[in-house]
Amino acid sequence: MSSPEIASLSWGHMKVKGCSATYKDCKVWPGGSRTWDWRETGTNHSPGVQPADLEEVVSKGVKTLVIGRGMSEALQVPASTVDYLKKNGIDVLVLQTEKAVKEYNALVAQGAKVGGVFHSTC
Repeated sequence: MSSPEIASLSWGHMKVKGCSATYKDCKVWPGGSRTWDWRETGTNHSPGVQPADLEEVVSKGVKTLVIGRGMSEALQVPASTVDYLKKNGIDVLVLQTEKAVKEYNALVAQGAKVGGVFHSTC
């Protein structure tokens, strides 16, 4: 099963190829996607992305996980979150969201087992 391409990105809006929904923030993995609702884990810009935000994507067997920190990189990614991924044998890329989407889509095009979590505003 391949990871879905991010079809479009603009402030506050993301479209995933093959999905009719529009997301503000989203999670993607081989074979699927869904909205990333920060309220589920109590996530805020600071301290930022928590392992709990990533567990669902990690459970899909990804080898690389791309984190989009937002258009202005306001979303933090603590070292403990990066360590969690590395301890699970997952390569991690933490980038500004537009760059993150480009990198994610490049990995999809290469057939990589890649997942991502993307914040599409600040």
